[in-house]
Amino acid sequence: MDTVIVYVDDAKYARQLIEPTIAQAAAGQTTHWVLVACAPRMTHRISKWVSHSARESWRAKWADKLFAQLLPWFESQNGQVSTVLAKTPLPELLEQLQQQYGAQTELLDARRPKQENANTQQAYVPNPAVATAAPAPTVKVKKPGRTWALPGTLAGLFCMMFVAVE
Repeated sequence: MDTVIVYVDDAKYARQLIEPTIAQAAAGQTTHWVLVACAPRMTHRISKWVSHSARESWRAKWADKLFAQLLPWFESQNGQVSTVLAKTPLPELLEQLQQQYGAQTELLDARRPKQENANTQQAYVPNPAVATAAPAPTVKVKKPGRTWALPGTLAGLFCMMFVAVE
């Protein structure tokens, strides 16, 4: 039996990534799926407003909702499913799971990429069509200074009000 550890944070995105893996798996061989729920990070400032037990309770409820969406789908694929909520850093949790299930386990990261990281990665990917073309000339546009625009407008309005009052 093969064992696959899957990091998950979004059910729809995980299904899209896992479907090709299931299609490649042998038809007669069962797979043990270990689903690791990776809850969204909370800022360090949230501790002002929410207690530690409330945060842990929220993580547990979040994981239950995620597993409720994924478990029926995995069980229909004729495999065993175990669920784990990540409470420790993922490298440490991976070591624990590999000790528990064996060092030959596969790891599949089915977490949705963060928007900031996706945008920065796309920004640095060179486009071969653009790289072969001649570089476009750079044009610098000097914007006029607007340091006196607001005070001048306010002074003009004040003068108009003064004239209207007289």
